[in-house]
Amino acid sequence: MPDLNIISHPLTGTPFGAALDLCLILAALVWLMTAVTRECSWVDRLWSVTPPVYCLLVAAAAGFDSARLNIMAALVTLWGARLTFNFARKGGYWSGGEDYRWPYVRERLSPVQFQLVNLFFISFPQMLIIWLFASPIHQAWVWLDAPLNWLDAVAAILFLVLLLGETVADEQMWAFQQDKQRKIDAGEPVEQPFLRTGLYTLSRHPNYFCEIGMWWVFYLFAVAASGEWLHWTGLGFVLLTALMISSARFGESISLGKYPAYSEYQATTPHLIPLPGFMRGKG
Repeated sequence: MPDLNIISHPLTGTPFGAALDLCLILAALVWLMTAVTRECSWVDRLWSVTPPVYCLLVAAAAGFDSARLNIMAALVTLWGARLTFNFARKGGYWSGGEDYRWPYVRERLSPVQFQLVNLFFISFPQMLIIWLFASPIHQAWVWLDAPLNWLDAVAAILFLVLLLGETVADEQMWAFQQDKQRKIDAGEPVEQPFLRTGLYTLSRHPNYFCEIGMWWVFYLFAVAASGEWLHWTGLGFVLLTALMISSARFGESISLGKYPAYSEYQATTPHLIPLPGFMRGKG
C-alpha cells in the first residue's frame, strides 16, 4: 500500500507509515460521522478491524517472509476476529448499537461541548491510540533480520492465554446478560443484576485485564526483535491502559447509581488485577 501523504511524518515511506496515513483518513471519517449522527460508536466499530489491517500491511510489505511479523499479524488477526464477533452479536454495527455509556456522556454535554469531545477525545485521539498499540510491529519490521528467540515464544504464549481469558470473560458476561434479559422479558425477578461469578469473582473487569495485558505482551515482540526495552512503540499500551481504566471507572459510577449493592462488590473484589482472596478490596 503506498503512502497517502496526508502529512509528512517520520514514518513516511514505511509500511506502518502507510498505516498511519490510513489511520488519519479513518479518524477524519469517524469525526465526521460522529458529528453528523451524534452516535459515538464509529470508533468502536473500527477498534477491532484496523489493528489487523495495520499489522497485515507490515507483514505483506515484508513479503510474508518474516516469521516474527507473520506471528504478530496472525495473533492480532485472531484478537480482531474474536472482538469483532463479540461486538457484532451485541448489535454494535447497527444503528443504535453504541456502548451503553455514551448516552450518559451526551446528556451531560451541550452541542458545542459534544463536538469538542468528539474532536479531542473520541475521533482522532482514540484512532491514534489504536494505531499506537499496534506499533510494536513497526519496531519488529525495522529489525527485520533479527532471528526468533525465547522472548517471542513467551510473548506468543502469553498473548494466547490472555486471549483465551478475555474470551471466557466475555462469554460469561454474554450468557449472564442474555439470561437477565430473558427474565426481564418474562416478568421474572432479577435477583442478581450484575455479574459476580466465574472470572468476575477474581476481578471486576477480567476482560479489561486480559485486553490490556495482551497489548503489554505484544510489545515484547518489539523487545525481542530490537533488544531495546524502552521504545516509543510502548506508548500505545500505556495510553490504552489509561483509557481502559478510566472507561471502567466511568462504567462503575453508572453501576453504583443503578445498583446500591455494587459497592459491596467493589469492596470484596479487585478492580482490575486478579488478586488472592486475602488481598481483595485493595486492587
